[in-house]
Amino acid sequence: MSNTNKKTKKVKAFPIVNAIIFILISLIILLPLWKVLVDSLDAAPGYGMRLWPNNLSINGYKLIVTRTALYRPFLISCLVTVVGCVMGLLLSTLGAYVLIQWNMPGRNLFAYMLLFTMIFNGGMIPTYLVMNQLKLLNTLWAVLLPLSINVYNLVLMRNFFEGIPQSLFEAAEIDGCSPIGIFIKIVLPLSKAALASIGLMFAVTFWNDYTNFKLYVTKNSLYNFQMKLRSLIMDSDVPQNNDKVSDNTIQNAAIIVAIIPFMIIYPICQDYFVQGVNVGAVKE
Repeated sequence: MSNTNKKTKKVKAFPIVNAIIFILISLIILLPLWKVLVDSLDAAPGYGMRLWPNNLSINGYKLIVTRTALYRPFLISCLVTVVGCVMGLLLSTLGAYVLIQWNMPGRNLFAYMLLFTMIFNGGMIPTYLVMNQLKLLNTLWAVLLPLSINVYNLVLMRNFFEGIPQSLFEAAEIDGCSPIGIFIKIVLPLSKAALASIGLMFAVTFWNDYTNFKLYVTKNSLYNFQMKLRSLIMDSDVPQNNDKVSDNTIQNAAIIVAIIPFMIIYPICQDYFVQGVNVGAVKE
């Protein structure tokens, strides 16, 4: 008789324990979100954990769409996010492209000056005084301009541009392409991952901005959705409604509206974001 070697499969404990831990962490994260979602769809006032709404209603979301005091801050947040993201990407890409021009006089000096601002800044009060002198208080420019100039994102974009093969730039120059033509036709098309990841960072920053609106904007008509959300929850500044919807329902509906845009955007940009995590990590 021939001896057959029976291979026994060993059950590794680490993957099982790892899966259990991640399931528990996911439940810890999802349960509060589920509670907020359920409360936003329940017209009846109530507190505590409920798996399903007792009185299903979408009137809380209707109020956000129909009341000026609620949808205007949402539209301002959308406007600031879109415009700020475009401005931030424009400044970051142009600045990064300038910093990779090896023959430009003073290139290292400009880079060190930018890096210096990442460590030291003027401070809150001097910045406020500058905004006041520039007549930017109570305007959206007071929010857009400071957040659009992000040195960290600029450095990330520069590192990515440095990873583009130098031979592509040389071939484009031989073909008679101008520096701005190289930027538009070669650099930007090859930088989709970096643009998506850094653009997502800009979008999250502008969408969640609270501090700059609190410091530089005092007009209620210019408040973004985060400011309105704070007044809804902390100050109970809930608009009057005739739909018999509880304040708790409106507050939770506003929370869902505040987080749902990026719950949709993140999965769409996930592939680009993962590629952009290692921006500039690999160079020729």
